[in-house]
Amino acid sequence: MKVVIAPDSFKESLSALEACHAIEKGMRAVYPEADIVNVPMADGGEGTVQSLVDATGGRLVHTEVTGPLGTPVTAFYGILGDGKTAIIEMAAASGLALVPPEQRNPLATTTRGTGELITSALNEGVSTIILGLGGSATNDGGAGMAQAIGVRLLDADGSEIGHGGGELHRIARIDTSGADPRLKQVTFVAACDVDNPLTGERGASAVFGPQKGADPAMVQQLDGNLAHYAAMIKACLGLDVARIPGAGAAGGLGAGMLAFLAAELKRGVDIVIEATGLASHVKDADLVITGEGRIDGQTIYGKTPIGVAKTAKRYGVPVIGIAGSLADGHEAVLEHGIDMVFTIVPGVCSLDDAIRQAAANMERTVRNMAMTLKCGSKLA
Repeated sequence: MKVVIAPDSFKESLSALEACHAIEKGMRAVYPEADIVNVPMADGGEGTVQSLVDATGGRLVHTEVTGPLGTPVTAFYGILGDGKTAIIEMAAASGLALVPPEQRNPLATTTRGTGELITSALNEGVSTIILGLGGSATNDGGAGMAQAIGVRLLDADGSEIGHGGGELHRIARIDTSGADPRLKQVTFVAACDVDNPLTGERGASAVFGPQKGADPAMVQQLDGNLAHYAAMIKACLGLDVARIPGAGAAGGLGAGMLAFLAAELKRGVDIVIEATGLASHVKDADLVITGEGRIDGQTIYGKTPIGVAKTAKRYGVPVIGIAGSLADGHEAVLEHGIDMVFTIVPGVCSLDDAIRQAAANMERTVRNMAMTLKCGSKLA
């Protein structure tokens, strides 16, 4: 029997690779001779770098960059096993987790560090850069990122604008002549799981600004600034980014990637499925096991278990979903390629206990699941 194990991380408890190992231990307790293939997965958000590095035998690179507040932070990105593909989570350099709640101010926070990670990846000689958009502390439309790679955002006096979404209204001219020439030799892909435009009532500022510290007046100011930014991109570069679905991702970084990197916006889980070669592992499998920390009604909207299940169903392979918890609406996944679902929590316990015992609970649940499969095959 060939089993492909392809879970996402179980946040705060297990990385995707650790989840793979726990699931494998449970399976081998019942099927010791099984051909088991571990493919750590992600959906483009937190944990994507680690999952792809683990899945492809790559490596992590740590480097100091400009944090969202303009002060240095130590960030990271991954070089995949092919040596030619870099995977970056923008949150590692420009994420909300890097800003204390009392200092959150999207008028001031910058994506410059994300651009510095791109430059570092270029120094590694890569030909493809995948950038995960999510978890941002910023609302600058990727302006800081652009400045870091050599784009000049100039005011009426010919001076560079400063950091943050509060500076965008000052742009009078965009000069890309000094952009790093290596950018033209690299393919950029943005992992983007939202379809929000840059501006308007569904735009970056209105939808995501409040969680980054924006009050209603600030949201209005930021939205107007992004509208001006989009107008300048159109006037200077000939590209209309304002209404493109996904342009509003990560505080408008999606728009910046479209404008300055000619990036393709794709669903994060689709990027990971392609990068890991999941289909090649699944096509001759007898069973696929996937999962994530919480399976609920939102799982069907681009989350890892459904991406894995859709891949498996192309080859008629049954899929089992495993979760830390099954919440309202989880039954929807049964209509999207997952054949059965299990929760690993054995009974009433605290969240801390559930997190601490996640690996043991996972192994036990999968062992019981495998015993059920074995029993069922005898009955059949």
